[in-house]
Amino acid sequence: MALDLFKRREAETKFLAVEKIGLLYNLFTTLLIILFYDRMDDPRQMLIYRFLILAGTFTLIYVYTKFPSRLTILVRMVAQMSLLSYWYPDTFEFNRIFPNLDHIFASAEYSIFGCQPALMFDQVLDGVFWREIFNLGYWLYFPMIAAISFFYFFKRPKKVERCTFIIMASFFTYYLIYMFLPVAGPQFYFPAIGEEAASSGVYESLGNYFNLHPEVSIAQEGKGVFFTELVNMAQSAGERPTAAFPSSHVGVSLIIMILAFKASKKLFMGFLPFFILLCCATVYIKAHYLIDAIAGVLSGVLVYLLTSWIYDRFLQRKEETTTT
Repeated sequence: MALDLFKRREAETKFLAVEKIGLLYNLFTTLLIILFYDRMDDPRQMLIYRFLILAGTFTLIYVYTKFPSRLTILVRMVAQMSLLSYWYPDTFEFNRIFPNLDHIFASAEYSIFGCQPALMFDQVLDGVFWREIFNLGYWLYFPMIAAISFFYFFKRPKKVERCTFIIMASFFTYYLIYMFLPVAGPQFYFPAIGEEAASSGVYESLGNYFNLHPEVSIAQEGKGVFFTELVNMAQSAGERPTAAFPSSHVGVSLIIMILAFKASKKLFMGFLPFFILLCCATVYIKAHYLIDAIAGVLSGVLVYLLTSWIYDRFLQRKEETTTT
């Protein structure tokens, strides 16, 4: 039945839901590049990458029309979701146009809690064990996304398009926020102003400082073992001074938990301890302020409701309404 579902797709439409949202995001950001062309660092390269992504998408669709199968459908889905590793740092190329706002969010954090939890958390729970366990949770972010997507693909094939669309559309919703809300987070802001100033509640406006200093300061460097070093490597390779508020790590992982709960209670319970660790880790490793994580929970619910409504209202197929 699942194979028949995939083979019927060509007669209905050439695009998967994740491809539609990916193409829409590509188009919208292309228009933004044209609009802000003279203010951007390397708009020509950004436009070239977008053309290559567009060409790759249509190439995979063409391959599917020649070899329609579950495998080519899976390749198309994986290709779109893999592009998140490009789209995330790409947000910095937009928000670097605007003055940094970390001083406002760090001040709010200090006013609410009377301290900086991101500076205190790893001091209270110090040691290799705690660093490894929290970094394990943080590192499992993308494996959890892959796991829930593959689970739906093989176990809930009639719902896999809805699942993957919600995930992709949720990421893009957060990315659009990050483009116009330039908050870098403690791992960038605190080294720039000094931890003494951060601890004492003195938060300087840095303006366009990160436009010239996009390098990340690895707060855990030399302090961990396996998972800590994996997170350090990932941050060194792809982290940018962007995407702090609200925390998409928390928001999207909450959405993953909702999708898991709807698909399998066992899967949900298996994810739960790692979800808790991940939420804590965002502050523990200084990637986020605590208010970012709290906003991630609240926004995660809203983003799930929004993206699921968009899919159910505009993209849902007739066969998806039947029992899987």
